[in-house]
Amino acid sequence: MINNLSVLGLIPARGGSKGVPKKNIKLLNGIPLINYTIKAAKKARYIDKLIVSTDNNEISSICKDQNIEVPFVRPKKLSDDNAKSIDVIIHALKFIEKKDNKVYDIILYLEPPSPLRSYNDINESLEIFVEKNPDSLVSVHEANQFHPILMKKIENEYLKPIWKKEPEGIPRQLYNPTAYMRNGAIYIFKRENILNNILYGDKVFPYIMPIEKSICIDDIRDWYVAEQLIINEKK
Repeated sequence: MINNLSVLGLIPARGGSKGVPKKNIKLLNGIPLINYTIKAAKKARYIDKLIVSTDNNEISSICKDQNIEVPFVRPKKLSDDNAKSIDVIIHALKFIEKKDNKVYDIILYLEPPSPLRSYNDINESLEIFVEKNPDSLVSVHEANQFHPILMKKIENEYLKPIWKKEPEGIPRQLYNPTAYMRNGAIYIFKRENILNNILYGDKVFPYIMPIEKSICIDDIRDWYVAEQLIINEKK
């Protein structure tokens, strides 16, 4: 709880993963990927309830071994490639509030493919969220390599800017304005917005993280990068 607001920690972890098969339970430097998120969440300060939403028995078993509640089997319609995050959240929120006979004011949404987010990142994000009172909070990192100025389209066989012309001879880090990308590590939402089918809302506050903590594993290349970052962190 933070400032008398109760916090539901929700880890979504479906079984289907195409980029990296069985990604959520694949061993990353000897540890199931999802356990990195579980460890950070368990060490965080303000979470009143931590649950996992999954459709997969193996994931459920691993989570229960870590003493994490898996209160339901996620419905199939919320577990395919077309399932929306907000529908997964609404399902989990309604289920657990009915089960616990308790209202959770804040939903902390932690996706397993971001193993390098720390419990301090979670604590700071929640503190900022309560202080600033936005509609939502989203973790981001600077996007020098993926600045929108670099994005092109092909028009009449030639590359044309999607947004505006790329400045010549200027280092990417000096592109203006500074661009940021969601890194997938931390999302914080308001209960009343979620139940009104609003995920982000109009006022989205950023939690800025360094690039080395912002890896989000979508494919096997990301996996190898994350593994090396974890190894380097332990040296």
